[in-house]
Amino acid sequence: MDSKKIYEFRTGKKAPYYYDYSLVTILMKPLRKFVAQVIAPNCPFSNLRVLLYKACGFKIGKNVFIGMKCYLDDMCFDLLTIGDNVIISYGVYFACHGKNQKHLPITIENGAYIGMRSIVIAKNKDKNVRGGIYIGENSIIGAGSLVNMDIPRGKTAVGVPCKILE
Repeated sequence: MDSKKIYEFRTGKKAPYYYDYSLVTILMKPLRKFVAQVIAPNCPFSNLRVLLYKACGFKIGKNVFIGMKCYLDDMCFDLLTIGDNVIISYGVYFACHGKNQKHLPITIENGAYIGMRSIVIAKNKDKNVRGGIYIGENSIIGAGSLVNMDIPRGKTAVGVPCKILE
């Protein structure tokens, strides 16, 4: 009898999702979290920092700069996609999920710039909007902005919550 069936037999409840994880997954999750949240954000060398994030499974393009003290959502490493020639300034946070929310993708297209201390939060689907966040090619996010909506290609967005400048 495996641990999932034992849990269900003893409690009379359905086993949590993590009972389906393999032993390798259970061991790798804390290691990935340590590298992505402790080592990489504090690494003083930009190229090494990006390599550490890539080693954790994040999809990061070529010629990308990620500043120190950034938080890339390690629970959703497969949902965060960063294109080529992207600049992510110091202390930017990316969250692909939240309380009572599905895990949703964040996509940053080629040539985008995200200013210092910005926060990018994926959102649940509204009636007319697809889930997640999309930051278009060559768009600019001002420093300290809260990005909770899609930013079209070539546009500049600033503020909390962000608004697109015309």
